[in-house]
Amino acid sequence: QVQLEESGGGLVQAGGSLSLSCAASGRPVSSGYMGWFRQAPGKEREFVAAMRWSSESIFYGESVKGRVTISRDNAENTVTLQIHTLKPEDTAIYFCAINTRGSDLYWLESKYDSWGQGIQVTVSS
Repeated sequence: QVQLEESGGGLVQAGGSLSLSCAASGRPVSSGYMGWFRQAPGKEREFVAAMRWSSESIFYGESVKGRVTISRDNAENTVTLQIHTLKPEDTAIYFCAINTRGSDLYWLESKYDSWGQGIQVTVSS
């Protein structure tokens, strides 16, 4: 089983940028999707971005499209999420997750079988 750990969160001013990393351990990632979700206080978990590991196809959620970039480092088994032009509404706990079951429904959290513990991102206005 793959274990995931997020890093890079914190407090950022609106308009700034932030980079979140997700390190996978346990076994190399070779298929499926790695994704990012976020959950703001009082709201449901929301899809942010995903990358299909085999093809590097990338998908972004509508609320962040144009402001985020997802990339990976094969050697480090790491996926990075960069968020630009941060807004107070980006404040949330950000989770990385891995979908190894082969489902292409990358935007559904139920299709992901391993999750990191989450990391807080707070954007001040």
